[in-house]
Amino acid sequence: MNNWPIPEFTKSQVSKAGETLINPTSPLQQVMAFRILNNWRSCHGYPINTFQSTLRKKLVAIGVPKAIVAQRLKRTPSIIRKLKRFKHMQLSRMQDIGGLRAVVRNLEQLRALESNYAKSRFEHFFVSKDDYILSPKKSGYRGVHIIYKYRNKKVPVYDGLLLELQIRTDLQHAWATAVETIDTFLEFSLKASEGPRRWLKFFALVGSAFAHLEETTPVPEYGHLSKRETFLEVVQAAKGLGVRHKLSAFSIVANHILTDEKTSSYHYHLIELNPAEKTVSLRSFGRDQVELANEEYSKKEQRILKGEKLQIVLVSAGNIETLKRAYPNYFLDTKNFVQRLDEIETLVGKL
Repeated sequence: MNNWPIPEFTKSQVSKAGETLINPTSPLQQVMAFRILNNWRSCHGYPINTFQSTLRKKLVAIGVPKAIVAQRLKRTPSIIRKLKRFKHMQLSRMQDIGGLRAVVRNLEQLRALESNYAKSRFEHFFVSKDDYILSPKKSGYRGVHIIYKYRNKKVPVYDGLLLELQIRTDLQHAWATAVETIDTFLEFSLKASEGPRRWLKFFALVGSAFAHLEETTPVPEYGHLSKRETFLEVVQAAKGLGVRHKLSAFSIVANHILTDEKTSSYHYHLIELNPAEKTVSLRSFGRDQVELANEEYSKKEQRILKGEKLQIVLVSAGNIETLKRAYPNYFLDTKNFVQRLDEIETLVGKL
């Protein structure tokens, strides 16, 4: 673990930095707060990397070795928005700075993986679980989130860091991708249940329709609707908002790759999406370049904080094809979502 960053600040200093980020008192304090944030975030790299290895072994154990696996460090703008949105949130206690995701084909595989984790006997401390499939969010979001507190006797310097594991089906992933793509181009915050009522209603309805497709609990606000009624409202809302046209208009030129070699030879990828130009650039780093990757991540984020309309994230997800499947919103790929809308429209006439 020679190249992995380690915590340089106490949790109280980290929490204080979070307060400064949302209420800066001076430029000097703000610079220091960003330094603390960058160190705190990058320290989640080693724990999340070990969790990814465990996740892949578990997927093999349940018979789905080709499931999508990806990890990411939470973006600074997202961290600041979350600190502002939740008054009592402390940076040192934020549970999803280090995030790990598994996207499986169906609910049977999702529950098998969830069960495997529940039976695990590892050092890490289980903190909590949110089952947004049994109890969908009002936004329409569905999936399972499990929070762990990291423990490792061999590397105790990271003990206590919180990590979030998200488990989604392909259908649930398609929904989340479409929401994030619309947010990017129309500059909404639908993911945080903020934005125009018509769009919020549309995605809540789609979430409920997708729940019907998976034969699970519909979104509470639309639980009174039958499957056919839900599907019909989705079809009408999609036409009224011009959803298909908008999503097809967000096609992207994804040819600007900054690395000359195949991404499979790298471990970390810094994705930069420019919505105005509809381009994405990718810079990749080897396993031993984690510190450089974090430095470049921080540099690019400073451009966003100065007003540039960019989306940047540092992830680990294998080769370029896996990367696109794990983070299709960064490549503006919503084909799966549109195909599901077509499926719903077809089913309306059969119910």
